[in-house]
Amino acid sequence: MFQFEYQTRVRYAETDQMGYVYYGNYAAFYEIARTEMLRSTGISYRELEEMGVMLPVTEMKCKYIKAARYDDLITIRTTIRKKPAVRIIFEYELFNEKGELLNTGETTLVFVDITKNKPTMPPSIFLEKMAKFFE
Repeated sequence: MFQFEYQTRVRYAETDQMGYVYYGNYAAFYEIARTEMLRSTGISYRELEEMGVMLPVTEMKCKYIKAARYDDLITIRTTIRKKPAVRIIFEYELFNEKGELLNTGETTLVFVDITKNKPTMPPSIFLEKMAKFFE
């Protein structure tokens, strides 16, 4: 299992008129967290694309538990429970500064060969970087 935490502060532009995070912005929080999680392994999304693969989202789940508000410092805990193959599943838990659970979510992404536009296995270097988390 691979787990990573990333913190961000809720910006005014991410809130609605009531000062709550607009529901559609949770997808952006998920993207930030998984991008930084992958970067922490030593491989970025950009590098994966340069290796000839892209990672489109094929499914997203999102459960709203408690509102995040303007200027809250939120922690996004991202977990990969299963060793990545053609698909990679990210789970998310968002917490406020008090440690209260605000939101849970999940995204499924598929490795796609850029030139063939077909699902593919991840590059071997990516699998090598991930292997230590799934021994």
